[in-house]
Amino acid sequence: MFTLRCTQKLLRRGLTESPTEEAAPTTLLGDWYASVLVTRPQHLVLCISERTLLPVVVPAKGIGTLPARLVEALSPILAALSIPPDSVQAECERMREHRVGRTASRRVLGTHNELMFLLEHSLHYHPERPLLNHSLQLAQTPCKGIEYSAPDRATQALFMSSAAVAKARETARQ
Repeated sequence: MFTLRCTQKLLRRGLTESPTEEAAPTTLLGDWYASVLVTRPQHLVLCISERTLLPVVVPAKGIGTLPARLVEALSPILAALSIPPDSVQAECERMREHRVGRTASRRVLGTHNELMFLLEHSLHYHPERPLLNHSLQLAQTPCKGIEYSAPDRATQALFMSSAAVAKARETARQ
């Protein structure tokens, strides 16, 4: 379970905040921050993971299905980062349950704004490029919020450390 933390601009497009109390995320990547980018020929939504700042670009059309489309778009990105398939499947399964809320971290919003700027320029110069490739290109951008590492490397490290912890727990049980 995670919270999709949306900007006012995105909430005005039809997403409604969940009425229930916010809970800590059960996913490795944590909550996700999202905002809309108005471009031609289509409007896009840039989502970034709170923990590793991993960016995922999805079309804004059908805003009510955004959380499900985020999960669908995340899977090939994690696969492209060489995350083991069982870890990708587990993360996507944990993301099936979600809440919608307002943004809460100015640190993440600052990085989000920088990546939004880079995405806008990348779309201008490479409009033919698939959204998956735009996401992967943005994932290589060093970010201050993760000690000037890149989101792709931070995501790989997170999944590797999680696998190591799981293996250690399994060994301890035996």
